[in-house]
Amino acid sequence: MTEISRSIQDTLAIGRRLAAQLAPGAVVAVRGVLGAGKTTLVKGIALGLGVEEEITSPTFTIISVYESTPPLNHVDLYRLERESETSDLGLEELMYGNGITVIEWPEKADAMLPGHTVYVEISLREDGTREIHIKGNGK
Repeated sequence: MTEISRSIQDTLAIGRRLAAQLAPGAVVAVRGVLGAGKTTLVKGIALGLGVEEEITSPTFTIISVYESTPPLNHVDLYRLERESETSDLGLEELMYGNGITVIEWPEKADAMLPGHTVYVEISLREDGTREIHIKGNGK
């Protein structure tokens, strides 16, 4: 599925729609360049799950867990240098748990991603809009 986002509100709405398709244990791998809108999409997913806290990029903390049903695990692997560093984070436990795990910069954990992972690719277009490709349904 491909969606076009013309605004932050569009990206939030796409995230909310995606959240409605995610079952407990879902893993979402979100790829895109810096500034593509990855964290904004995660904010939309969080809104769709009923998270009331402010969602921020967990770049410095790497993993943020938000209370919802199911819980939302927001992971940002941007600062990791090697895939081997992911094993120290407990990432596998999150991905195979009952929460919904959304990973920014997932290429740093490609070998660990389960077969049921939903892949999201956000591309910036010349006109300033974003093309959001979603592959998989999270169930």
